[in-house]
Amino acid sequence: MKHFLSFLRSKVFAIQLGLALVVMILVGYLVLQWLKGTTNHGEFVEVPDFSKMSVTEMRKKVEDSGLRYQILDSSNYNPDYPRFSILEQNPTAGKKVKNNRKIYFTVNPSGYKQVTVPDIIQVTQRNASSMLRAVGLDVQRVSYIDELGKDMVYRMKHKGKHIKPGDKLPKTSKIELVCGNGTVPERARIQSESE
Repeated sequence: MKHFLSFLRSKVFAIQLGLALVVMILVGYLVLQWLKGTTNHGEFVEVPDFSKMSVTEMRKKVEDSGLRYQILDSSNYNPDYPRFSILEQNPTAGKKVKNNRKIYFTVNPSGYKQVTVPDIIQVTQRNASSMLRAVGLDVQRVSYIDELGKDMVYRMKHKGKHIKPGDKLPKTSKIELVCGNGTVPERARIQSESE
């Protein structure tokens, strides 16, 4: 123990301790300088606003800004934005990021997704309207024909063309319901009278 304590007070130990401190400070300084150079410490790029840009315009602007990008799955169609334009970006416009940072984009699809027309034939108009709304379709109007079932759906139309259950239409499409008005059709009346 005496030898160890005398070694701690010796000139050799003081010199070695001093050299170790100088080497540690020098290595720490060099590591910090290297990190500063490789991570571009203190150098930032402001993220541009890409909203409503086409994908082609966005690609050029991202490359010009020294950034990278990744397109995420398209979300629901937004009619306020052009088709195939940028809906959202992360990080948002105006944020300061490092050079070569990846920006994530959500793109507006080409239109509303397709939904399946439910089977609403022989269903009351009220229930049919609820079933259509549940899948994302709207009732544009209701027209009536001579059929015994009052307010019972007999046919459906979209843009003047007859459609049937199981057909695919873009979400938010407008449907015309053709319902019965509660009167016996002329052909059925004539047939029952002739019997």
